[in-house]
Amino acid sequence: MTNIQNPEIVIRKSKRIQWLKWLRRTHAWVGLWGAALGLLFGVSGILLNHRMVMKIPAVKMEQSQIEMALPMPLPADAKALAIWLQVQLSIDRQPSKISVEPAKTVTWADQNFQQPSQWRVDFHSPQQSINAEYWVGNTSVSVKRQDANAFAFITRLHRGVGMGAAWILLADTLAGGLAFLSLSGLLLWTKLHGSRLAMAGLGLTSLGLAVFIVLNSL
Repeated sequence: MTNIQNPEIVIRKSKRIQWLKWLRRTHAWVGLWGAALGLLFGVSGILLNHRMVMKIPAVKMEQSQIEMALPMPLPADAKALAIWLQVQLSIDRQPSKISVEPAKTVTWADQNFQQPSQWRVDFHSPQQSINAEYWVGNTSVSVKRQDANAFAFITRLHRGVGMGAAWILLADTLAGGLAFLSLSGLLLWTKLHGSRLAMAGLGLTSLGLAVFIVLNSL
């Protein structure tokens, strides 16, 4: 006896199979796209998570400081100081931050003193940080430099220190990819395994464990 299936059922099954194939293929390609960046962010995330609590000494910044004599006439403003520092220190990037603290009156040992304006110029990259502080009227500027080791370099990449908009957008594609992988993984699980109860139990357990840890850390 020949078992003839309803054509509409056959069409629905065919469409479902094609959709699952597309979802699995897309899931795989998105995972491949994020593999290298995922490894970078995963390793750096572990370092950042454990650096403060477990005191992992892998991340190190070598520090040095110098006093640099300024030319005459003195820089007219903080931007002029930044340009001079770029030339003198062969810095090939723009300042990450320029800040000016205006002059003010401060009290020390029950006496009032007029504190001059202070300029700060910061240059940041994944490899190093350069911070300059200058009190208006001085003939020199204090420059601090921090050089990152390999692990510090990775963690600074994770945080986007000294990186431009292109790196931020690239990292955003990874974040979007992870969101897609999570959703497509859930769909594939329910469609291929069919155990929605197991999926819900696993997801709720993971969420509950995360909330428990956060509440106990406050």
